[in-house]
Amino acid sequence: MEGAAKPSTSSGSGVTDGASGGAGAAAGASMEEGFTDLCKSKLGLDESTTRQAMQLFKETKNILKSSMSSLGGGSPEEIERFWYACVLYCVSRLSKAGRSKEDGGVSLCQILRASKLNIVDFFKEMPQFCIKVAHILTGLYGSDWEKKLELKELQANIVHLSLLSRYYKRAYQELFLSNDAKYSENSSESSNQEASDYYRFGWLLFLVLRIQSFSRFKDLVTSTNELVSVLAVLIIHVPVRLRSFNVKDSPYFGKKSDQGVNLIASLCEKYHTSEDELSKALEKTNTLIMDILKNKPCSASECQQDSLSFIDPEGLKVFKDLLQGNSLKSSLLILEKEYDNAINSKGELDERMFANDEDSLLGSGSLSGGAVNLPGTKRKYDVMASPAKSITSPSPMSPPRFCLSPKGNSFGSSKMAPITPVSTAMTTAKWLRTTITPLPSKPSGELLRFFSACDKDLTEDITHRAGIILGAIFTSSSFGERICTNVRSANRMDAIWTEQRKMEALKLYYRVLESMCRAESQILSGSGNNLTSLLSNERFHRCMIACSAELVLATHKTVTMMFPAVLEKTGITAFDLSKVIEGFVRHEDTLPRELKRHLNSLEERLLESMAWQKGSSMYNSLIVARPALSAEINRLGLLAEPMPSLDAIAAHHNISLGGLPPLPFQKQEHSPDKDEVRSPKRACTERRNVLVDNNSFRSPVKDIIKSKLPPLQSAFASPTRPNPAAGGETCAETGIGVFFSKITKLAAIRIRSLCERLQLSQQVLERVYFLIQQILSQQTALFFNRHIDQIILCSIYGVAKISQLELSFKEIIFGYRKQPQCKPQVFRSVYVHWPPRCRNGKTGEDHVDIITFYNEVFIPAAKPLLVEVGPGASPNKKEEEKGPFPESPRLARFPNLPDMSPKKVSATHNVYVSPLRSSKMDILLSPSSKSYYACVGESTYAFQSPSKDLKAINNRLNSGKKVSGRLNFDIVSDLDVASSLSSDQNAKPAAMEVVPVKTPVKCEPSDS
Repeated sequence: MEGAAKPSTSSGSGVTDGASGGAGAAAGASMEEGFTDLCKSKLGLDESTTRQAMQLFKETKNILKSSMSSLGGGSPEEIERFWYACVLYCVSRLSKAGRSKEDGGVSLCQILRASKLNIVDFFKEMPQFCIKVAHILTGLYGSDWEKKLELKELQANIVHLSLLSRYYKRAYQELFLSNDAKYSENSSESSNQEASDYYRFGWLLFLVLRIQSFSRFKDLVTSTNELVSVLAVLIIHVPVRLRSFNVKDSPYFGKKSDQGVNLIASLCEKYHTSEDELSKALEKTNTLIMDILKNKPCSASECQQDSLSFIDPEGLKVFKDLLQGNSLKSSLLILEKEYDNAINSKGELDERMFANDEDSLLGSGSLSGGAVNLPGTKRKYDVMASPAKSITSPSPMSPPRFCLSPKGNSFGSSKMAPITPVSTAMTTAKWLRTTITPLPSKPSGELLRFFSACDKDLTEDITHRAGIILGAIFTSSSFGERICTNVRSANRMDAIWTEQRKMEALKLYYRVLESMCRAESQILSGSGNNLTSLLSNERFHRCMIACSAELVLATHKTVTMMFPAVLEKTGITAFDLSKVIEGFVRHEDTLPRELKRHLNSLEERLLESMAWQKGSSMYNSLIVARPALSAEINRLGLLAEPMPSLDAIAAHHNISLGGLPPLPFQKQEHSPDKDEVRSPKRACTERRNVLVDNNSFRSPVKDIIKSKLPPLQSAFASPTRPNPAAGGETCAETGIGVFFSKITKLAAIRIRSLCERLQLSQQVLERVYFLIQQILSQQTALFFNRHIDQIILCSIYGVAKISQLELSFKEIIFGYRKQPQCKPQVFRSVYVHWPPRCRNGKTGEDHVDIITFYNEVFIPAAKPLLVEVGPGASPNKKEEEKGPFPESPRLARFPNLPDMSPKKVSATHNVYVSPLRSSKMDILLSPSSKSYYACVGESTYAFQSPSKDLKAINNRLNSGKKVSGRLNFDIVSDLDVASSLSSDQNAKPAAMEVVPVKTPVKCEPSDS
C-alpha cells in the first residue's frame, strides 16, 4: 500500500547498529575500561562489588550498543554514563554484599556525582534500562528484583523531599529574616551566616527526626507534621530580632488564651494539621533534642526569655542556649554526625542537598509524571488529553530559587496561604480526620439491617473479610525497611500509624457501602432490602475495601504502598477495581476534589494500559464476549489467575482468623459456576451504577450510556450469565461493550489533543478516530499487552501517510512528548510477540521501538483498515454498505467531547478560557452590572479597562505573529475573587468588575 509507506529509521527514532567487526570490539573494550575506572578510581569499590558490577555490565553491554538511539538524548559518551549509573545502582541494591561504606557499598548520590548525572535525568532513563535488561536481572537476582530495587519508592521519596524542602523554605522565609538588621552594617557576612545556620539547623533536625522514627519511607502528612513541629522549635528559640512577625499582632496567631497566643493551635490553623498529631510530633522532636544534643529542657512557664513574650507557655518546652553562639555550632556538628552515621548504613540519598538549590544533583524538570502523581500549585493547562482532568505536578524537582528577602515575606500580611502540593495534602488529610475518623468502626444499624435482610445474615462474613483484607494491606512490612537505630520505638510507632490507617479505611468502607446499599435497594424496590447477590459477592467487597484503602493511602501520600499495591494485597485486578470507582465517588458526597482526581487518574491508567496487561481479568470477560479472540488470548497467556482465597491471604500475611470456620464464599472461589467454562477466574462486566447524583466526577463514559442500566449487583455476575436487561446478551458482552466505549472516549480526547498540537485538520482527526474504532473492533489483538497511546501514534502516522501529508514520525513523537500523559517508554519500548515463523528470524516476547512495531506489526494488521479511511473513503458509506462489525457497537463519527476547563482556544497560541462557575455567579452578578465574566489579575497597562484588555488579546491572536513565550496564570482562589469583588462592588458600578488581585503574569519558555 503506497499511501501507508513505512517510516525509515533515519527519522530519528529507529534502532541502528553501533559498530561492527574490529570497530565494535574496540568500542566494547573502551566501554569496559571506562566502567572499570569509574568503579575503582572514582568510587573506590572493593573487589567483590566491582566483580559483580563488571559481570552485570558485560552481560548488558550488547544491549547498550543496540540502544544508543533510544536511551538518553545526548552524546554516546553521555549515554554510556547513564548505563554505568544504572548498572551500579542495580548492583548496589540487589547484590548480597552489604550496602554500607564499611562493606564496600555505594549510595545513589555517590554514583550520580561520579557519573556527572542528576537525579531527574537518572530517573527518566532508569525505567527504560530496567525494561531492556529485565531478563538478565531476573537471571542474576531472581524474579523479585524489581521489588528489591525499590525504584518507584525512592523516586517518590525524592519528590516528597523536594516538596517538603520548598514548603520549609517558604515557611522559614515567612517567619524569619535572612540577616540580622541590628548588626548588618558592621558584620553583614557573619550575621548572614548565623541566620543561615538557623535555617540549616531546622532542616537537619527534621531529617534526623525522619530517620529516627517510623519506617524508611514515610508518608507526606506525617513528615509535614514533623516539619511544623520543627518550626515551633525555631519560633521558640530563634532570637526575636530575626523574626519577620509580631506575635501579638499577627493574624496568623489568632488562637489565644488568657495567657497569650496558643502556639500549637495557631500553627495547626495555618498549616492544616491536627493539634493532637502536632503535639505528639513536638514531643518527639523535644525527645530527640534531649537524646542527641544532650540538652535538658525546662518548662516554658518557668523560663523567662523574650521569644516567649505573648505566648501561652502551657505544654511548651524550652532548651536553654539551644541556638546561641557556640551551642548552635555544636548542635549542627552533632546533627551532621548523627545523619552521616544513618545514611552511611543504608541510605541512598543525602537529603541535605534539598536545602541547597545550587546542588548539581537536583537537576531540573519533573519527576512526578507516571510513578508519582502529586497535585501541583498550578494546573498544566494544556491537559485536554485527560478525560478525568488528572493533575500533573509542575516540575516538583525544580523548586524556585530560595532567596530570603532582608525584610522577610511579611508573615502576617496576607491571610491567604499559597496553594502547594503539601498544603493540598494536609487539607485532604483534614477531611479524613474530621469526617471519617469520628465514625464508628462497626457497621451502622441501617447497614446491619441490609446484612440481615439477605438470604443469610452476612454480618459475620463481611466483618471477617474486612479484617483479613485490611490486615493484609496495612502491615508494618508493607512500608519499607528501617534505617533508624531505635528499632523498638520505631516498631511501636509503625504499629500505631498502621492501626490508625486501617481504622480509617474500615470506616470509609462501611460508610460508602451503606450509601451504595441504600441506592441499590431503591432500584430493586420490588424485592425489598434483599441484596444477597451483591453483598455475598467476594469480588465486590474486595474492590470496595481496596478502593477505601487506596484513598487513605493516597491521602497520606505513602510512597511504599502506591497503586497498584492494594491490588496485589487483595488479589483483585485493576479491571475489577474499575467496577466500583465511579460508584464510590458518586456515593460519597464529601470526598475532597483531590481524591476524586486521584480516582479519575486511576481509571485513566486502567484504560490506557493496565486493563490490557497480562493477567487482567478483562481477558476473562473478553474471551467470552469475543470467542474469536480466544486463540490469541490463550497463545499469549493473558488470562487472569484465580483470585486467592481469604485463607491464603491470611496465611501469607500471618493474620489470625480467630478460629472461624471456612466461609461459604471462600469455597465458591475454587468451584466456579458450571457456565464459567473458559474463564479460570470469576470475572465480570464493567458497569456504571444507575443512580447518578450531582457530582463533579467525570468518567470517560459519562455521556455514553443513556439507556436504563441494571443495578450494581448484576455487574458482578458470571461473564457467561445472560444479562436480563440487555436483550439476551451475556454479562461479558455488555461489560466489554461498556469498557470499549470508555476506551474510544479516552482515545478521542487524546487524539484531539495531539492532533491540535500537530495542527492537523478536523478531517484527519476524524479519520484517526475512525481507524482506532475499527482497530478496537476488528483488530483488537493490537491492544493486547500494549498502551493505547502506542496505537494512537501509529494510527496518526498511518493516516498522515495515506492522506499524503508531510508528517514524520519524529514530529509526531516530538508533539507527543509535550502531552501531559507522555512517558518515554511508550514510544521506546513496545511489546511484541513474534510468531514461530517470523520473517525477521526472531521468536517469542520482545520489546521494540515504535517504528519497528509500526513496520512489523501494526501495518500488516491494520493495512486493510487504513485503506478504508483513505481519501475518497466515507466512514458512513462503508458502514451503511457493510453494517456494523459482528459483536461490536455501531461506529460513530468523532464524538462531541465535554469542554475541558480551562479550554485551549487556539492551536498555535497558549490562550485558555474557562466558563464562570455557578458558585461565583451570585457574587459576580450585581444589579447594576449584570456582568457574566470577570478579569482576574492586573491589567496589562495601568488604569486600562478590561474591554481594552480583551481587545488587545484578540489583536494579538489575529496578528499572526509567533508568540515567544506563554502566559502562566497563577491560581486565584474563590475567596480572593469574592473578597475583592465585595469590597469594591458598591464603589464600581461599571459594565464589568475588575478584580484587583495581584496575580503576576509570568513569561515561561516557549513550547516550540
